[in-house]
Amino acid sequence: MTLRRVIDLAGATICLLIVCPVMLFTIVAIYLTDGGPILFLQQRSGLRGRPFLIYKFRSMKANNLPCDDVTEIRSGHPLVTPVGSLIRRYKIDELPQLVNVLKGEMSLIGPRPTVPEQVDGFSPFEWRRQEILPGLTGWAQINGGIDITWPERIKLDVWYVDHRSAWLDISILLRTITVLLWGDRPNPEKLAEAEIHAINQPGTS
Repeated sequence: MTLRRVIDLAGATICLLIVCPVMLFTIVAIYLTDGGPILFLQQRSGLRGRPFLIYKFRSMKANNLPCDDVTEIRSGHPLVTPVGSLIRRYKIDELPQLVNVLKGEMSLIGPRPTVPEQVDGFSPFEWRRQEILPGLTGWAQINGGIDITWPERIKLDVWYVDHRSAWLDISILLRTITVLLWGDRPNPEKLAEAEIHAINQPGTS
């Protein structure tokens, strides 16, 4: 077992203990206000493209949206429930993924897992984000998240894959707290750095 895996196990266990009251409150709130299933389950692509089932608190009404659309829901969408809007704003809907971390399907830090349909169309450069386990939070999430484009996120993810370290992971964890408090904010400096890193990389689109 690697040191990173030990840290993931310990970190996910501690986080689950800390956020357990929040998760219980969320379960009750979803059930009382909207009924239906508490969890949203979806297949995502993990390490080297291996599929796994991701767990999220359900934040939307039942729908038939394509998978790609479900991963790009923004605030104010008519299908997002009132409770869903709140838990999405503070990323509470992602907390069940701590179980994915315990199962070894995800890490605390890494590129966010996306749907197989998108991964199937990746260029060799884009595929490099699949070289490590997907994460609960990552370099792209603290430098813009949903407020930047997918190509920008992928370049940030590849930059992380090439530069990741224990200190960088600690920085990401700490800065994730500011994202939870203040929301997603694009970081032009880091976006430019990732763009420069991507230039002349094999398979860059």
